[in-house]
Amino acid sequence: MEYVYAAMLLHKAGKPINEENLNAVLNAAGVNSDAARVKALIAALEGVNIEEAIKTVPTLAAPVAAPATPAAAPAKEAKPEEKKEKAKEEKQKEEAALEGLGALFG
Repeated sequence: MEYVYAAMLLHKAGKPINEENLNAVLNAAGVNSDAARVKALIAALEGVNIEEAIKTVPTLAAPVAAPATPAAAPAKEAKPEEKKEKAKEEKQKEEAALEGLGALFG
């Protein structure tokens, strides 16, 4: 993800997104850059209009807070199976959101 963030930072600053600049941003952030990943990102960004891509990416909506339960109702603790299923669902939602961000650059 830090590679994409570095590319977006360069774009926002109006700098060319190339290997030298991408490595400089990553190194300034304390990230040891991987040459293969840098080249892959630059290749994926070739011909992509980043401004248009940013406009077309749906924003991630913040989760809506659940309504408060009445004070008289006893708290019901979720079963371990329910907790695992809920965690799995949240992980799938997170992965889907990250896939959407991946589509931003190719």
